[in-house]
Amino acid sequence: MGRAAHWPDTWLVVLGSIILLAWWLLARDSGGSMVSTFCSSDTLWAVPLSLRLDLVLMLVSPAQLASGSALMIAAMMLPLVIAPLRHVRDRSFARQRARATILFTAGYVVVWMIVAIVLQLIAVAARWAVPTPLLCFALAVITAILWQVSPTKQWCLNRCHRRPHLAAFGAAADRDAFDFGLTNGASCAGSCWALMLLTLLIQGQMLGMIAVTLFIFAEQLEGPAQLKWRWRGPSKALRIAVAQVRMRLTIARAKIL
Repeated sequence: MGRAAHWPDTWLVVLGSIILLAWWLLARDSGGSMVSTFCSSDTLWAVPLSLRLDLVLMLVSPAQLASGSALMIAAMMLPLVIAPLRHVRDRSFARQRARATILFTAGYVVVWMIVAIVLQLIAVAARWAVPTPLLCFALAVITAILWQVSPTKQWCLNRCHRRPHLAAFGAAADRDAFDFGLTNGASCAGSCWALMLLTLLIQGQMLGMIAVTLFIFAEQLEGPAQLKWRWRGPSKALRIAVAQVRMRLTIARAKIL
């Protein structure tokens, strides 16, 4: 009992270690891949438009797309699987828990790998087609804002909070865990794609990735809401932070008096 009270679950330690390693690799490589650095630099505007596509094809390989996508997912998206993964583990027998964890995570990562590769290709294409970096960034910001206020964004957020019934035995349990990973990953990607694209198109990309990750994680604390056009942000996280600050200030004043 004492060990359980003071030490986190092993799966949380493993997940946290993967996330920290991914951030370390991103910081070391100043963006995690040639694609990410390439997209957030002025390289493409240094050559004529007619030569940009040749430069893109020469510098960007499928292996670089895949490795850059994997690092982005591990650093930015894996923090979001903690709550749904706990749901999977809580509804799995002990002997099936590890397999269910792996299957859910595999489904989630499969979806995000596809989405992340597509987003990196879109970012490269935007850098190739748009004449100036400022215009490229402005279009990305407008896209992110429009998606952020749309009812479809809220629909995706609502589905991120779904916790479906999971079978307890046999192949049905494995199938349900994997399917839940796929659907949760798709919902998460639908919610976050515009912000993820924005991080690929801004200067100071590492800081942008950190800011977007914190925003997305805080946004997930919000509960399901009605589908309508409105601004969506991490208001619950801000309220919690303000309440914590006020409480600590009150305690500090009481100690002084």
